[in-house]
Amino acid sequence: MQYRTLGRTGVQVSSLALGAMNFGKIGRTTQDEATAIVDAALGAGINLIDTADMYSGGESEEMVGKAIAGRRDDIVLATKASMPMGEERNHQGSSRRWLVTELDNSLRRLGVDHVDLYQIHRWDPCTSDEETLSALTDLQRAGKIRYFGSSTFPAYRLVQAQWAAREHHLSRYVTEQPSYSILQRGIETHVLPVTEQYGLGVLVWSPLASGWLSGAIRAGQKITTHRSTFMPQRFDTTIPSNRARLDAVEQLADVADEAGLTMIQLALGFVTAHPAVTSAIIGPRTLDHLHAQLAAADTVLSADVLDAIDAIVAPGTDLATDEKYDTPPALLDPSLRRR
Repeated sequence: MQYRTLGRTGVQVSSLALGAMNFGKIGRTTQDEATAIVDAALGAGINLIDTADMYSGGESEEMVGKAIAGRRDDIVLATKASMPMGEERNHQGSSRRWLVTELDNSLRRLGVDHVDLYQIHRWDPCTSDEETLSALTDLQRAGKIRYFGSSTFPAYRLVQAQWAAREHHLSRYVTEQPSYSILQRGIETHVLPVTEQYGLGVLVWSPLASGWLSGAIRAGQKITTHRSTFMPQRFDTTIPSNRARLDAVEQLADVADEAGLTMIQLALGFVTAHPAVTSAIIGPRTLDHLHAQLAAADTVLSADVLDAIDAIVAPGTDLATDEKYDTPPALLDPSLRRR
């Protein structure tokens, strides 16, 4: 396992991080299975575990808490808030009112007295940077969080938040958690240059592109992955963007074969090769998935392989533009761009 410094915090984290989104009903993972995955991940050298309040309605945090009991101090523990937690309109977002309440809920579910990294799951256009940063700074000073970060923020919002922290003399985001894979490279255009400029640690999610780069999806084969059962449109190959992904996967499989690598090693080795990336978050549902992904822990891609990938999916290109999660709200909601 490789280790890297998380931004400018001085904290050393593994280049692969364990994501717990599949713990609980989302991934149909039991407590015993989740604990076994955590045990194996820690045994392999992973020291960063990432979850969120909304994963299976809090069940993921509860399962992580039970799995790490007795060894909390050996783990860099990260969670997230701001996504809806039920139908109450104020049980979401990044207001002081909600973050103070929901952090206590997360601490209770995790069974800990603090988290190392507390992340705003999505940018909240209804809440000012000063409101959010002042609440996070107070929670940090109270000892409930060590650091805080953002997740899937547009580049310009990352910059605005850095300026707001400086202007109001508040602590700042020290990490960003964007989606990044060979098939979704858009963050190379704006987000990653900004994280490098401000010294942010970068924890990338979906490095296997929702399973497209797992090796389980190939031309001429029926797609039967777990994700495809509840997100069928994302894998419908009659849709042009999905057809483009499948074509790219076939070419990437040839590159992996020639390099003597699995598709998983190629995919994880690609994202961790970028100098702006600190860790790639893997989200195994089973121990077999975990072991296949751990095989990429020390993968270093050669310049020739990286060049071959660039020739298939150009730098800065998103093959599925409708799956970008940092799109400005006005591009999605007509009422926000029309008087």
